[in-house]
Amino acid sequence: MILVTGGAGFIGGNFVLDWLAGSNEPVVNLDKLTYAGNLDTLSPLAQDKRHVFVRGDIGDRDLVVKLLATHQPRAVINFAAESHVDRSIHGPGEFIQTNVVGTFNLLDAVHEYWRALSGTARSEFRFLHVSTDEVYGSLAADDLPFRESNPYEPNSPYSASKAASDHLVRAWHHTYGLPVLTTNCSNNYGPYHFPEKLIPLVILNALAGKPLPIYGDGQQIRDWLFVTDHCAAIRRVLADGTPGETYNVGGWNEKANIDVVNIICSILDEIKPRGDGKAYASQITYVQDRPGHDRRYAIDAGKIEQGLGWRPAETFETGIRKTVQWYLDNPQWVENVTSGTYREWVELQYGQ
Repeated sequence: MILVTGGAGFIGGNFVLDWLAGSNEPVVNLDKLTYAGNLDTLSPLAQDKRHVFVRGDIGDRDLVVKLLATHQPRAVINFAAESHVDRSIHGPGEFIQTNVVGTFNLLDAVHEYWRALSGTARSEFRFLHVSTDEVYGSLAADDLPFRESNPYEPNSPYSASKAASDHLVRAWHHTYGLPVLTTNCSNNYGPYHFPEKLIPLVILNALAGKPLPIYGDGQQIRDWLFVTDHCAAIRRVLADGTPGETYNVGGWNEKANIDVVNIICSILDEIKPRGDGKAYASQITYVQDRPGHDRRYAIDAGKIEQGLGWRPAETFETGIRKTVQWYLDNPQWVENVTSGTYREWVELQYGQ
């Protein structure tokens, strides 16, 4: 049995689906179901007794203690987080509460649970904390990609809150001996992605004939990681990672935002052309850059490749084509997730 927190979100939901597709080990899934938590993502597991869903907050220590005592998991994988930079700029308080205070309460409960274990159960237990490359700050064009030894230099309320959570996880290992693992990933994309993020937003706006908003000059560079590749990396770290270590997980796919958008437009031109014959790229609209926008992120994933034998299976070209096709094939999921709350947020952020 494993306990997954934030398992109705984008990465967490994909991880739960991927885990149960390849293992009979049950999953207890704790998720608060905020705007980005979506039970539709987990609908394939509705009748699957291996999946136990619990609506709740990682900050609710009493609930976490109860779940640990009841289900006796051999590992906790923590995806639970507020994760959207733009939202953190408009309302940083929720990010501090979930990412910092919530992580502290989760660690506190897990530490108490682990201390009470004995024998093999104690020695084999793991707490895996999923984090982001944004904690490292921004890179110049000629800087080497982020390695695990890079200093933390977060530049947004979101990345600062994740950096704080990473430090707490590290401290619980070095102070109390809790067997923790930390992964810092680059930008994920793929199925079930909430449509405020760049790739799903562009796909859905393009199909709806809406503007495709590009911050600033569109030359912000990100390393893109297909979400199922990320899931495979987490499984490898959980299985064979060294407690106390951090593993950077990247896709070896650096792309400027404007290039990502143009690739999506080209794929749509090919497989679902506009009725008027125009190119989807004609919908591109440049909007004011967001405050403190990091120029470049890039991950050096050499440590996990050399130490644990993981490397992404998807190139950006194969992964983005699968992603576009998934959104075309799943209009009901899209319709359900694009609720009034989502539309209000897009109007606030992009003025569209």
